Amino acid sequence: MRRKQSLAEIIEFLKKDEQFKHQVVHAHTIEPEEAKTAEMPASVDPKLKSALAARGIHNLYTHQAAAYELAHMKKSFVAVTPTASGKTLCYNLPVLQQILNDESSRALYLFPTKALAQDQKSELNELITELGVNINSYTYDGDTAPNIRNVIRKAGHIVMTNPDMLHSAILPHHTKWVSLFENLKYIVIDELHIYRGIFGSHVANVIRRLKRICRFYGSNPVFICTSATIANPQELAENLLEEKMSLVNNNGAPSGRKHFLFYNPPIVNKPLNIRKSATLEVRKIASELLKNKIQTIVFARSRVRVEIILTYLQELIKGELGNQTIRGYRGGYLPKQRREIEKGLRNGDILGVVSTNALELGVDIGQLQVCIMTGYPGTIASAWQQAGRA
Repeated sequence: MRRKQSLAEIIEFLKKDEQFKHQVVHAHTIEPEEAKTAEMPASVDPKLKSALAARGIHNLYTHQAAAYELAHMKKSFVAVTPTASGKTLCYNLPVLQQILNDESSRALYLFPTKALAQDQKSELNELITELGVNINSYTYDGDTAPNIRNVIRKAGHIVMTNPDMLHSAILPHHTKWVSLFENLKYIVIDELHIYRGIFGSHVANVIRRLKRICRFYGSNPVFICTSATIANPQELAENLLEEKMSLVNNNGAPSGRKHFLFYNPPIVNKPLNIRKSATLEVRKIASELLKNKIQTIVFARSRVRVEIILTYLQELIKGELGNQTIRGYRGGYLPKQRREIEKGLRNGDILGVVSTNALELGVDIGQLQVCIMTGYPGTIASAWQQAGRA
C-alpha cells in the first residue's frame, strides 16, 4: 500500500511529473496574512458579548467593527471582503443589537438562493440560542408550510427570503405584513455581486417597490449589503438601491497560503489545435487528490457535467473510499439531501464534492483543501468565490 502524500507534495508532483508538468502553464502563490482585529464596541449588549465569547469571538475583525459602527450610526453600507472572512457578523451583530434594544424591531434578509437562506438561518439560530433571548428568525420561501407563514408574518423578528418570494409573496400582500413593515429597521442584501445584468435590473425594481411600501408604513430602514470582491461594489450598490452607500473594504480576516495552478489540457491534434477534454483531465487530477484523502471540491459549468465527473470519480475510487464519500451538489436536489451534503463536508465524512456554482455562494461548508474549476466560471468575482472555498 502506497504512502499517502501531503498537499504540498502533490503540488510539487503536479509541477514536476512528466504527464502533468507541461500542462501547468502558470503557478502563483499568495502569501498568508495575519488577522487585524479591533475591540468589541462598548455599545454591544453584555448578553450578546458573552454569546459571541461562547463561540470563541472575543474581538471583531477590522471590517466587522467598521460595519457595526456604520450600522449603529444608521448609515447604509456595502461590505466587500473575500470568501470566509466573517461577513455574516457584519449584519447579524447590528441586527441582534437593535432587537435587544427594542424588541418590536424587525429585519429583512435577502439571499439569492434558498440554500443560502437555510444555511444562514441555522447559523443565526445557534447564536440566538446562545443568547437565551426570545428572538424569532424564520425563512420565508417556497418550502415554507402554509400554517407557519401566518406565524412569520406576525411574529418574525428576522425574516429571510429571496427576491422572487419578496416580489410574488410578500410585497403584493403587504397588508398582512404590517408589523414587519412598520418596524423594519434593517434590510440585508447578501451576495450583492449576483444582482447584475437583467436579473439585477429586475431586483432593482423590486427594491423600489419595497422602499415605497416601507415609506407608506412610516419606516426608513438601513441597507446593509455584502459582496464578494468586485471592482465597483459601491457603484453597484448605489445603482441598485438608489441611495448613498458607504464602503467597508478594510478586510481584517486572516488567510492561509494559497497556491494557484493554471492547467491547460494537452493538445491531441496539432494541426487542428484540439485539446483533450477538460472533464477527463479533471478526473485525473481529482482522483490523485482524493486517493490521498485530501478534501476537494470540483466546480463544473453545468448539471450534466457535474453528473459525468461525479460518475467518473465514484468509479475510479470506489474500491478505496466507498461510494458515499464523493457526492454531487446542484439545483434539483431535495433540501434534505443538500443539508446532508453540507453537514458531511463540514464534519469531514464527505471527502469530495462535485458542484455547479450552487456551492459558490456563501453556504457554510467549512474550509476544504483544494478547489478545482473546470473551465473559467465566467466572471472574476465567481472565480474568486469558487477559489475561496479552499
